Amino acid sequence: MRALRFWTIGFATVLPPALGVFAIIASGNAANSADLYRLCRELRNDDTIRPYSHELYDGTLKALKKLMPDARTTPDESQLQTQANYRCMDGKVLVCVVGANLPCARMNAARDNPGADAFCKANPNDDVVPAFATGHDAVYSYKCQGGKAVVTGETWPLDKGGFARTLWAVVPER
Repeated sequence: MRALRFWTIGFATVLPPALGVFAIIASGNAANSADLYRLCRELRNDDTIRPYSHELYDGTLKALKKLMPDARTTPDESQLQTQANYRCMDGKVLVCVVGANLPCARMNAARDNPGADAFCKANPNDDVVPAFATGHDAVYSYKCQGGKAVVTGETWPLDKGGFARTLWAVVPER
């Protein structure tokens, strides 16, 4: 098994996806850049998560610089292979990089959160329910009030596909 590497991007350390997410991503079809751009133009909106394609390397780096202008390093090919994901929106190719707190999957927009509820039963008056309890894909942030989870805000504004808008960027064509 090959070793997975991590890289630092400004405020976060990007980690490889969890095995369950990786299995979903790995099952997608890798496409060369011309095919994926054409596919996205034809489909307009397709939420199928596709794995990294080397043919999109230059455009992916440009998109990541827009997403994370304060990044201190540039990901190498092996990092992109394990962390970069593509999908189609409005006829364009979009990229997201999976990370510790950077979910590329469709977000959980339910206001009721069993993880937050369980955390608040054990910590009845905590001001913040951590992401490990709510799930990193939770759209809402919570606090505990008298042992119950209460929504305090929205952590991830969503795009029309239900993905975190700030984690996806358009991959420019040459």
